[in-house]
Amino acid sequence: MSLTFYFLRHGQTACSREDVFCGAGLDTELTPEGREMAEAFAKGYREVEWRAVYSSNLRRTITTAQPLCDALGISLRVRAELNEIAYGRWEGLQKETVRQQYHDEYISWLADPAWHAPTGGESAIVIARRGLQVTEEIQKEFSDGNILLVSHKATIRIILCSLLGIDVGRFRYRLACPVGSISMVEFTSSGPILKVLADRSLLSVELRSLRGT
Repeated sequence: MSLTFYFLRHGQTACSREDVFCGAGLDTELTPEGREMAEAFAKGYREVEWRAVYSSNLRRTITTAQPLCDALGISLRVRAELNEIAYGRWEGLQKETVRQQYHDEYISWLADPAWHAPTGGESAIVIARRGLQVTEEIQKEFSDGNILLVSHKATIRIILCSLLGIDVGRFRYRLACPVGSISMVEFTSSGPILKVLADRSLLSVELRSLRGT
């Protein structure tokens, strides 16, 4: 049996619904629809034999992971390294507002977010380093089985790029990661292979059709 990572993005929040920058600096709650997404995941994946469940330390991921942990009777492992990218002064702002108020930094970030950070925030390289720290620790503890990591849009995409050999600077343009979606990476003898990307088939049609997800 191989080691498999399941990356789950948290359920909908008001920030994801309104499409504003929401990183480590905003500890937002799930919307009622976001909680439905969490319950849907727990129902759809409770039969999987989980070795461990990890989450960032932000409420939106913990609340997403908790229904599954409650159903299985296992403890949630909370790791700040799985937190979303810090957007600094851009937190809570619409993209157009950021473009106007922080034009030069925004253009640099769009061109190469690997090395250019949001104003007062973190670059993708920083996220890759802390994210891979967690995945490497998991690989040392578990040689096989299924591991769930509940995290955030940018963080999941950055970790996936790092594992799959994709330029981290292209994470925004190569991988999708809507709220409530699951991506799966299996570690084989030849390295990690992406088995599933941004799957939301477990969600109802109504939840999948929500604006701004």
